[in-house]
Amino acid sequence: MNDLLRKQDLESNPTPRVPICLCLDVSGSMGRIVGGTTRSTGKREYHDGKWWDIVEGGETALQEMVEGINIFYNNLLEDEVARYSAEVCIVTFGGSSAEVVIDFANLDRQEGERQRKIADLTAHGETPMGEAVNKALDCLEARKNEYKDAGVDYFQPWLVLMTDGEPNGSAAELERAILRTNELAKMRKLTIFPLGVGQEADMNCLARFSPRRPPLRLKGMNFKDFFEWLSASVSRTSQSMPGDKIKLDLEGIKSWGELD
Repeated sequence: MNDLLRKQDLESNPTPRVPICLCLDVSGSMGRIVGGTTRSTGKREYHDGKWWDIVEGGETALQEMVEGINIFYNNLLEDEVARYSAEVCIVTFGGSSAEVVIDFANLDRQEGERQRKIADLTAHGETPMGEAVNKALDCLEARKNEYKDAGVDYFQPWLVLMTDGEPNGSAAELERAILRTNELAKMRKLTIFPLGVGQEADMNCLARFSPRRPPLRLKGMNFKDFFEWLSASVSRTSQSMPGDKIKLDLEGIKSWGELD
């Protein structure tokens, strides 16, 4: 998506925006089987500090997450207001680096790219979480500046941080990311949703990113319920006015998340 098209989106549609960045763990451990029928290959691989048995078949944690992401997009596209106000950016972290998979843009313009790139996500490598959060914050800041330049109002940005492990990238990048999220959250310039996946998720680290809201652990692999809740929350926000206090559906959270 080039800069000219991004600016044209703002000029042609002055609706107040709801920017959401999904910062998602795609490290090797997200390739673990969480359901379905499997067959052993007799092979083993080393990822995220552990040896993993390699099997064929079944459903992986990453596949479950991808299904949830698609539900999230589809729900927003079906909402007449959210379709034109919500903007989504996806940053992934796996291997040795973080990657902006999809940058902010109008949802309709994103559609083809979204379907292709989300389907191509693979679980691989380590967990450079600090690098990913810094990249996500950079994307949010850049889009906010574009809103301001175009005279488009916007709601407080949302950052969803989802991981099934512990960070093992640069310690300096991790500390910088934690400092940045804390400063933004305390100034009410960022709403962060830290979410642990599975029992190996480092909930203590996730808590450091969020001074106002404790991290939640996903119940089982309830990605679909989480993304249903998230899309409903975005839809409700898009129907309010920037600056309004938005009440989250706390009862709905109980269907997919729990305090550690």
